[in-house]
Amino acid sequence: MSSEESKCAFALTLARTVGLSKKYRQRRPFSRKSFCIDALTNVDLEIPFGSVTALVGESGSGKSTLASCLGLLEVPDRGEIWFEGSEISRWKSRKVAPLRPRIQIVFQQSSAALDPSFTAAEIIQEPLEVQRLESGPKLRMRACELMEEVGLSPDWAERSPLEFSGGQRQRLAIARAIALKPTLLIFDESFSGLDFSTQAQMLTLVLDLKTAHRLTYLLISHDLSLVGQVADFVAVMHQGSIVERGPRQQVFNNPLHLQTRQLLRSVQTLESAIPAAQTEGWQ
Repeated sequence: MSSEESKCAFALTLARTVGLSKKYRQRRPFSRKSFCIDALTNVDLEIPFGSVTALVGESGSGKSTLASCLGLLEVPDRGEIWFEGSEISRWKSRKVAPLRPRIQIVFQQSSAALDPSFTAAEIIQEPLEVQRLESGPKLRMRACELMEEVGLSPDWAERSPLEFSGGQRQRLAIARAIALKPTLLIFDESFSGLDFSTQAQMLTLVLDLKTAHRLTYLLISHDLSLVGQVADFVAVMHQGSIVERGPRQQVFNNPLHLQTRQLLRSVQTLESAIPAAQTEGWQ
């Protein structure tokens, strides 16, 4: 795809935040005094339709808080959230309800997000039932189709999520998320706990699903080596603010902010350390 074609493909903005800010009040141990933590400060982020937009930064930089605000799980203190042309940050729950299926989040800890008392099929079926999209025999059939689409055997439909590996649980979480036919899918550190081989398989899967379902992704990660394989655009967060943003190649090849350069340097250091560790027998 040429640069001009790429610009046209991402001309429309699906979601964006304008001046988004969020504070959390916490109490000091053994004290009645409380203090505020600025989780987000005047965050401007744009997610073009059909893109993979990566949000990177160190732990505690505010990435997950931003994801929660975009996913309508948190209400920002100030600022705007725009989705499909509407400003939605102050919508009441009744108005938000029909919008929720269109924005889905796959969390890092799939074991905490999947109810162990449910079977794999029931986990996928639940949102379809709640939204009244399927019922009767078609409900089970759709669940099995989604399992197969994410690389899980329909023969495992009656298994508990505890019987799946970490990568398989993430596949199950993705099947549940795409069941509602979202427009925006947010991956909040969803692949960080997986080994390199499983990460590669998951990236191949999500790119295939993106094409098949015409999805837009916000990929949240602290791993720039992973982001570099799939992202169209990169935004770098530091202490609750976005300090750099742009097309992936621009950010990676010509980083302007110190935090971006440090993140890139840490990837290079790790990559150079791995062969030495393997030579010494430390796997």
